[in-house]
Amino acid sequence: MQKIIKIYSIPFVITILFFTACKKDYGDLNHATVQSLSSNATQSELNNLVSGTESGMRTSLNFYLDDVSIIGRETYRFSNSEPRYTIDLLGGNGSALGGSNFYITNPWAARYSVVKNCNILIQAATNSTLISAAQKAGYIGFARTIKAYQLLLNLNLTYTNGIRVDVSNPLNIGPFVKYPDGLTAITALLDSAKNDFSTATVSFPLAGFTGFSDAAGLAQFNRALAARVSVYQSNWQTALNDLNESFFGLNTSFNTGVYHVYGTGSGDQLNSVFIPQNQTGEVRVAHPSFAADIAPGDDRINKATLRTTPASQSGLTGNRDVWVYTSSTAPIAIIRNEELILIYAEANIQLNNLGAAVTAINKVRNGHGLANYTGAVTQPALITEMLNQKRYSLFFEGQRWVDLRRYNLLNTLPIDRPGDQVWTLFPLPVTEQ
Repeated sequence: MQKIIKIYSIPFVITILFFTACKKDYGDLNHATVQSLSSNATQSELNNLVSGTESGMRTSLNFYLDDVSIIGRETYRFSNSEPRYTIDLLGGNGSALGGSNFYITNPWAARYSVVKNCNILIQAATNSTLISAAQKAGYIGFARTIKAYQLLLNLNLTYTNGIRVDVSNPLNIGPFVKYPDGLTAITALLDSAKNDFSTATVSFPLAGFTGFSDAAGLAQFNRALAARVSVYQSNWQTALNDLNESFFGLNTSFNTGVYHVYGTGSGDQLNSVFIPQNQTGEVRVAHPSFAADIAPGDDRINKATLRTTPASQSGLTGNRDVWVYTSSTAPIAIIRNEELILIYAEANIQLNNLGAAVTAINKVRNGHGLANYTGAVTQPALITEMLNQKRYSLFFEGQRWVDLRRYNLLNTLPIDRPGDQVWTLFPLPVTEQ
């Protein structure tokens, strides 16, 4: 952790300039250090911290999505310059995941950089005498919510190897906590933020939070994330309670939600996940099972478009480009209503409210051109159906590997070459070992 902590300790002016986004007024940050922000930050400086935090969440997201999607046999990533996508992440040639490699060090450090920004924002808002108590609550609630989300992404990768939750003091960082305790700490952060929002008056210029940038909207976003964490904890009734306070709706657009957004403006970022169709050299294709297993008439087949020529590397071949993010400025969902509908289905299955679960599943099926579910109305059958709908609805959104791991079903994923492995978790980065 020491190398990461050294990065955290740099003045915030460097961090914020690195994490800038287009069309956002950062003001004069020439003297905006951690020390000055922590003493008596202005509202403009606090808004800069909010915008920088939102922007920083996008950094190295491509590595995270490739990690979980390749191991989860959703995609292959072919790269002439980087064979570890087809070797390490798939266990090829007797390889193992290494703690010094980009696929864990890059996303891990990026998420903790955002956590650091969140800690600075909490301290700055707490100490400022230039904003009201209601405004303080809004800034702190936002910071705690984003901090929880960033910690969750790292915990998804390292799983039972755990995460550090307390990194607020770089000279005295907290211990690693294991998976259940990590989820508990993340839930506590989200619950604290929910309480913050209940007394907050704030509206942020957040590009990816359209409709959710004030205290009420951020509270709904917070509860959506809480519902995801609740199902990870098998807290089924709590998940339903969380959904009731979120933007969930059976008749709401699947795509209602909160997103990472990108742009071509000076200082902004492009979507680093985007790869054009029919490209050679750098290619991302759907695992062949995506098209082989999909139901006839399912419009989600359009998330993986046929190539003019199949792509191959290291004994692997795919003939469909991943086409979820269709331009260099396409948004990436943090969480959206289609996932919440399927969380609603999952929680109701587990609580034996099978009729409610079938209703939710049919909303998803019908929304993609499929007829109503006609299989057995039993918990095992509906779990299988729910996971199948999540597979296609949330394809390349970072879900399948985590879901199958939760249900002890990683052994059902295809092995593409003799000796390949389906990994359960990532090692801790070498800086943490």
